[in-house]
Amino acid sequence: MRVLVAEDERVLAELVAVGLRRAGFAVDTVHGGDDALERLGLTAYETVGGRIAPGPLAPSPYDVLVLDRDLPRVHGDDVARRLVAAGSPTRILMLTAATAVEDRVEGLDLGADDYLGKPFEFPELVSRVRALRRRSARPPLPPLLERDGLRVDTVRRTATRDGRDLDLSPKEFSVLQILLEADGAAVSAEELLERAWDAHTDPFTGAVRVCMSKLRAKVGEPGLIRTVQGVGYVL
Repeated sequence: MRVLVAEDERVLAELVAVGLRRAGFAVDTVHGGDDALERLGLTAYETVGGRIAPGPLAPSPYDVLVLDRDLPRVHGDDVARRLVAAGSPTRILMLTAATAVEDRVEGLDLGADDYLGKPFEFPELVSRVRALRRRSARPPLPPLLERDGLRVDTVRRTATRDGRDLDLSPKEFSVLQILLEADGAAVSAEELLERAWDAHTDPFTGAVRVCMSKLRAKVGEPGLIRTVQGVGYVL
């Protein structure tokens, strides 16, 4: 699951990112509205016939956007409007220090899917991000994924095989979940890297291979994860 954190307070942005990564998410951070639009696949505003107009939409690599309303350069409200107007499937969790009912209503009216006032309790933030991820899936993901003795609870983030706890790391859990969601189809290393790791991860890294080796060892025998040469991995 990919999350973009758009927050101008750099210390807070990094704290949120670190916490979400520990919860098993792949997280990138930006500190301005213009950078958020670029990461989301929305080009910066362009001049068309003497007026300002939005640029074209590219596919967004993010499931959820954690969006601070008070972003510099391009305001968070404008980011939300652009994302909604483009019909992007990325869900929006809006953050703000303003906690009045009117502010929450205004944020939701802009197209935000959820709203969280600052300061907030971190477990609540994680829970809300997970809920938005489930809502963003098409079709919606079931809370339990099961195949060949594997049982993965996407809500409680637990994984077992024939009743045995696999004790997966957050990254291993994410990779196993992606393989289960593929329902027998091959998943390339590039797709795993894109969906389960941060954008700054070196595309030539052996992270996927190392993670897959550890995951196979924990899943145990008989082996369930097969390598398809030149294609990817199949559960």
